[in-house]
Amino acid sequence: MGYFCVDNLPTTLIPTFAALCAQSTREIRRIALGVDVREREYLAHLVETLQELKQKGYPTEVLFLEAGDESLVRRYHETRRRHPLAADGNVLDGIGAERKAMANVREIADRIVDTSGLTVHQLKELLVDFYGETKSRGGLTVSLVSFGYKHGIPYDSDLVFDVRFLPNPHFVDELRPLDGRDPAVRDFVLKHGESRELLDRLKDLLAFLLPFYQREGKAYLTVAVGCTGGRHRSVVLVEELRPFLEARGFPPAVTHRDLDRE
Repeated sequence: MGYFCVDNLPTTLIPTFAALCAQSTREIRRIALGVDVREREYLAHLVETLQELKQKGYPTEVLFLEAGDESLVRRYHETRRRHPLAADGNVLDGIGAERKAMANVREIADRIVDTSGLTVHQLKELLVDFYGETKSRGGLTVSLVSFGYKHGIPYDSDLVFDVRFLPNPHFVDELRPLDGRDPAVRDFVLKHGESRELLDRLKDLLAFLLPFYQREGKAYLTVAVGCTGGRHRSVVLVEELRPFLEARGFPPAVTHRDLDRE
C-alpha cells in the first residue's frame, strides 16, 4: 500500500519524526503510525500532537480499531497473551481499563471500525479499500522461474511444478547444446500431447488462482517450473506461460535460473 510504518513511536516524538521524513532525500509521502494502550502516559499527549501536526501543514487521519468484549476475550485466550493492563490476569478488567485509556483517541478518530466480526483477511481488504493507492492488478507481481531439480528448488517459490515426466530434448544429440528458447527445442517439447495438455492445465490453474491471490492482497507470487537440468523443458513452459500471463494483465518477471549451468 506504499506506507512507511512505525509501531508505538512515543507520541511526543511524532512531530520530530514527521519533520525528518519531510526532509529525507527519500520521498516518503504516506506514513502509518501504530498507537495503542502500551503508550501508557504518552497517550495523553496524542490529541495535542495531532493538532501540532495539522498546524504545521501535515494532513492527518486517525483510524480507531475496536471490538466487543467477547471477541477480545476470545482473541486473548486464543493467542495466550496477557493483556498489558490486566495486572491480576483478569482480561475483562484489562479491556475495561484500555477502553478508558483510549477514550480520548476514539473521540478524535476520523474512522472507527468494529473488527469483532472480521477475519484478518477481511480487515486487510477493508484497509486497502480505505487507504490503498490503487486496486489495479499491478499490485500483484508475478515471477516465473525455470530451474533444474539437480541444482535445488528455488527457496522463494510459492508454486512449484515438476515437468520431468515430459520427453527430454537432452537425449536428442542436435538439441542437447541448445536451450528451451530455441524454436527447435520448443517444437520438440510441444509436439507431444502430454506437453500441450500440461501447458493448458497450468494456464487454467493460474487463471483461476491469480485473481484470488490478488483479492487476498498478496504482493508477490513466484511460480517455479522445474525439469532435470533447468535448460530445456522448464524453459519452454515458462516461455509459453509468459505471453499468457501478459495477456491476462499480470506481466511476469522471467528468470531462467540454471540456463548456463551444466
